[in-house]
Amino acid sequence: MQPYVYERHALTEPDWRRFPGWADVTRDQWESAQWQRAHCVKNIAQLRAVLGDLVTDTFYDDLAADQAHHATMSMLIPPQMINTMVPGAAPTDDTLRADPIRRYMLPVAGDRLTEWPSHPYATRDSLHEHDMWVAEGLTHRYPTKVLAELLSTCPQYCGHCTRMDLVGNNTPTVTKLKLVSKPADRHEAMLTYLRAHPGVRDVVVSGGDVANLPWHQLESFLMQLLAIDTIRDIRLATKALMGLPQHWLQPTVVEGLERVARTAARRGVNLAIHTHVNHAQSLTPLVAKAAHTALEVGVRDVRNQGVLMRGVNATAEALLDLCFALQGEAGILPYYFYMCDMIPNAEHWRVPVWQAQQLQHDIMGYLPGYATPRIVCDVPYVGKRWVHMVTEYDRERGISYWTKNYRTSIEDDDTQLDRTYPYYDPIDTLPKTGADWWRKEHAE
Repeated sequence: MQPYVYERHALTEPDWRRFPGWADVTRDQWESAQWQRAHCVKNIAQLRAVLGDLVTDTFYDDLAADQAHHATMSMLIPPQMINTMVPGAAPTDDTLRADPIRRYMLPVAGDRLTEWPSHPYATRDSLHEHDMWVAEGLTHRYPTKVLAELLSTCPQYCGHCTRMDLVGNNTPTVTKLKLVSKPADRHEAMLTYLRAHPGVRDVVVSGGDVANLPWHQLESFLMQLLAIDTIRDIRLATKALMGLPQHWLQPTVVEGLERVARTAARRGVNLAIHTHVNHAQSLTPLVAKAAHTALEVGVRDVRNQGVLMRGVNATAEALLDLCFALQGEAGILPYYFYMCDMIPNAEHWRVPVWQAQQLQHDIMGYLPGYATPRIVCDVPYVGKRWVHMVTEYDRERGISYWTKNYRTSIEDDDTQLDRTYPYYDPIDTLPKTGADWWRKEHAE
């Protein structure tokens, strides 16, 4: 028998009526974006109203402790996402704790590591995107590509968010960076920069999540981008395609997306949607319908950028199950799996470089080549690197070293191209001698 045996699984929409709080919710309500947004779970009291007595006070107390002392993201979960937790039955304490979607969308204190919950070199803006702003919200990190953060909110907040410094509401442990300019002024400043820098050809339009921007504002920004001759690629970043597919199925959004797609096609610009699915459980018929609808109205590709996380998807079986569901059932191209970034309180999710390399090895040969995702390490000041591109690797201390072939917008000489840049494995994954070295180096 092969190490992994493929078996096709048709997508199903779990029955939301298994939750006491949604026992009387109709299909029309469930498929309404307005209903989904209005019934997002934002606090423990609202979660209790949905789950009722299916889980005990022990779980809620563990969740409260995490919210008070560890969480870098406030609670905001659409019903669609909650419904993919423990999809085949009413949840219990044990099944909910073990659920992969719960583990990153609804972290509890018991998930976190007691020693080294944060790496000593973890930072709030671990990729230094804010440092590379050339206009408010516009990160010019790569020579030909920029990231346009149009807003700082999402329809849902993921515990591992790499932009936890900016995105979402304050938590008891994190006071967020705030965008200060008016949206119209901020967007115009971005466009002004892009008009003045013809070397930029690729714009990732993100946030936050573009699904939280009123459609007329997003369409206006995209049409102005398309009017810049040097822009050749536009990627819309939206986890909501999976977490709130009802948004992308609204007639006003579908019709607007078709207008943008037609304009992009006439201009020869590649328009794509990038979403963020971390586990096969998240893929349902509504998600597939949203993805297929985007393709039908002219979006060139819908691609997935997942994050590799312990307890969620860090096995070959979980990754392959997800990739086959994405590609074969939902029309979404598996594209990247990022190693989880070095933000505070994320060590229980992160995997070491050697494990990411092993996973890349183990998923090869099963999927079509064009649908085999690359596992990448996003190295601070360097950018995305395939996990096998490491230059040096001290496995004992968990320190890998990486090189780069370009300068960011905050670097102006060649010395950055002649050095190596470090990245750090989670300390709890190191051999005892390596962990002891870190304890000595960072003794309080």
